[in-house]
Amino acid sequence: MIENDLFLRACRREAVNRVPVWYMRQAGRYDPDYRKIKEKYSLLEICKQPELAAEVSLMPVHKLGVDAAILYSDIMNPVASIGIDFDIVKDIGPVIHNPVRSASDIDRLKPIDVQAHLSHVLETIKILDRELKVPLITFAGAPFTLASYIIEGRPSKSYIRTKALMYTEPQVWHRLMGKLADMAATYLRAHINSGAKAVQLFDSWVGSLAPHDFREFVLPHVESIFASLSDLNIPKIYFPGVSSGELLPYLTTLQSDVIGLDWRVSITEGRSRTGGKYAIQGNLDPYVLTAPSEVIHEHARRILDEGMKEPGFIFNLGHGLFPEASLDKLRELTEFVHSYSEQKLATGVVS
Repeated sequence: MIENDLFLRACRREAVNRVPVWYMRQAGRYDPDYRKIKEKYSLLEICKQPELAAEVSLMPVHKLGVDAAILYSDIMNPVASIGIDFDIVKDIGPVIHNPVRSASDIDRLKPIDVQAHLSHVLETIKILDRELKVPLITFAGAPFTLASYIIEGRPSKSYIRTKALMYTEPQVWHRLMGKLADMAATYLRAHINSGAKAVQLFDSWVGSLAPHDFREFVLPHVESIFASLSDLNIPKIYFPGVSSGELLPYLTTLQSDVIGLDWRVSITEGRSRTGGKYAIQGNLDPYVLTAPSEVIHEHARRILDEGMKEPGFIFNLGHGLFPEASLDKLRELTEFVHSYSEQKLATGVVS
């Protein structure tokens, strides 16, 4: 049973007595106990064991005192159900054994069957729903980010094959994006029906696109995901990844509740560019965590002062935690966010 609903209230832009905080990739390699588990099991092996995946999801809640849990999973998990054969290779990432690069490749993709192929994910969600006292966030990969892996065959910095398909065969491109959007929406609906209290759509690499191309080739499919979930009354978050500041003005059509920012755009500017329609989540540069405590507090204070000027702010990083991050510094940062924001909000003086 949820005892701390600060995160949900902030998503709805309601008043809170302190700023809620959680971290992308908060269940991960910075935690020595997690690293011990990874010595025995791969990421995908952990995901297939609901009790273990739930244990890993709970670790940061207990150790850091964050205001939300996020499901331990990977954005690639559902693509196996539609016919993509992949592995997650150490120091590389997703490696696709049957890349999608033509209309015939798209023809062979099947609709997702969550119950048949991903029941272990739903069971993990059900366990966490029973055990958590803070809200559970689950997530899916957005169509462009998934397409970039599926087309390239592995992580890319140039996205040359992805953009070549987009520019040269737009009809084929939109067919693939439509299938990936349907997959994400179906997957997230199953999460919500199993007990997820919020969902986030990760579009980690969409910032590689020009605004015009984002609007033409990607935005309609992101819109369709949120539109298809609009009947479900839980917070929905869109995180357009890194270097996405120029895309923000195009997001005002989304039927989402929260927009996540990276550190290249201030909270104030992010609110302005999204028309003041959404709660805002972000946006500390993760690598600030390499600095001394006083420097971390200085950066967090600046973000909090901007965030607290209006209701609807969730403190987070501008991208995921990196493996070398310090557990102690994260715990200290969480405590600082809570104490500083509680003091400021109690006095009503937000600079």
